[in-house]
Amino acid sequence: MRLLPTAIPDVAVVEPQVHGDARGFFMESWNRRAFAAAGLDVDFVQDNHSRSRRGVLRGLHYQIRHPQGKLVRVVAGEVFDVAVDLRRASPTFGRAVGVRLSEANRRMLWIPPGFAHGFLVLSEWVDFLYKATDYYHPEHDRTLRWDDPALAIDWPLDGLEPTVSAKDAAGVPLARAEAYP
Repeated sequence: MRLLPTAIPDVAVVEPQVHGDARGFFMESWNRRAFAAAGLDVDFVQDNHSRSRRGVLRGLHYQIRHPQGKLVRVVAGEVFDVAVDLRRASPTFGRAVGVRLSEANRRMLWIPPGFAHGFLVLSEWVDFLYKATDYYHPEHDRTLRWDDPALAIDWPLDGLEPTVSAKDAAGVPLARAEAYP
């Protein structure tokens, strides 16, 4: 397993070691010792699974209290996954990083606490899994506007209008977002 850097140093692409042959493949999607040895020493308390169709955009979500670190991956399909730094004291505050995650590349993305997270479904359907370092607290849940020009996210929409929830459509721009100290 390797951690590959992104444009934001605290966000990392996780490239697992995959053992494959004519029968299929095997990989460890989480091994506490291996991840800690690579520099990702975290405890996860909750696993989540979502299924979405092409063009669905979920996010950009975060919790203002009880911030969650997330290890995300795709088991079927493909997404464009995005993390936005909301730590005011960070030199990368307000910057976003996006990567493609798919069943084919088997990559994962580590998003530390203090970031908003979202994804756009690129395949017909996607099964998306994530591990979280803190529990979901709906009273602290916040949504950053996915299309805020200040974020300069290059969503691969190819002219399509994404399908978003009412909550996500009502997200606030970065200039009005509650951020972490």
